[in-house]
Amino acid sequence: MPEDALLLDPDFLRRLDSLSLRFRRPTRGFLRGERRSRAVGGGMEFSDYRSYQVGDDFRYIDWNVYSRLDRLFVKLFHLEEEMDIFLLLDTSQSMAFGRPPKLEYARKVAAALGYIGLSGLDRVIAVGATDRLHVPFPALQGRAQIPRLFRFLASLQAGGPTSLSKAFEELLLRARRRGFIVLLSDLLDPAGPVEPLKRARYRGFELAVCHILDDEDLFPSLEGDVQLIDCEHGDRVDVTLNGIAWDRFTRARDAYLQELEEFCLRHQIVYVRATTAVPFEDLVLRYLRLAGVIA
Repeated sequence: MPEDALLLDPDFLRRLDSLSLRFRRPTRGFLRGERRSRAVGGGMEFSDYRSYQVGDDFRYIDWNVYSRLDRLFVKLFHLEEEMDIFLLLDTSQSMAFGRPPKLEYARKVAAALGYIGLSGLDRVIAVGATDRLHVPFPALQGRAQIPRLFRFLASLQAGGPTSLSKAFEELLLRARRRGFIVLLSDLLDPAGPVEPLKRARYRGFELAVCHILDDEDLFPSLEGDVQLIDCEHGDRVDVTLNGIAWDRFTRARDAYLQELEEFCLRHQIVYVRATTAVPFEDLVLRYLRLAGVIA
């Protein structure tokens, strides 16, 4: 099997070749890549006009328009710029749960996004995280780095507790510049994801959350008297799963998911939720495209 097919089928990779990652705001890079931004200047492709404002560069005034309308307009251009893509994979113990395991599913989604980014000359940084970052992988760029990215993703193993707050804090400290963070996680963090996502948005990062769950997370097949054990901390609780308990669970689950969706909407964070029963190809090619992450 060739190295670039370690995680994804070659036929699926060919379907990704015509796609690109999309972002709302430009990030200035040191190299010229294939990313279009809305920055003004001597870019690769003319975009539009706008009225001249004090401080605009005289070089971009369209004097032909001025001669006809007696008003000053400056030209806007698309600049081709690289982008930093941070693939932040939750590798805590809860991600080992599921059929297939949630981490295995997240690996494949991250591999697809990384493949698209590297093919578009974006800088891709893949990181595994629990309550800290685990050996942050160096930034990669160019199609030649795809096998290295796939090998790294394949090496990630689930284990340890979740603290998205600590993981994000370390990531924001290490990031050389703003970019786009894609969080792939089941979000089973006692403190929740809201505060770390807020901090990243405040720092100017674009964000997408791929909320990956197993059907058992949403619809547990348990009944009667059971002992529940926290797989990350070892805490135990005895419960009787009767009609009242299931009603409370259902209402709490639905309220949590609704609050999370509304939070992401308010803060312009892309939010996509899927269970591992959904083919990951559908998540990438359909749902992430509908969400505007991929074009």
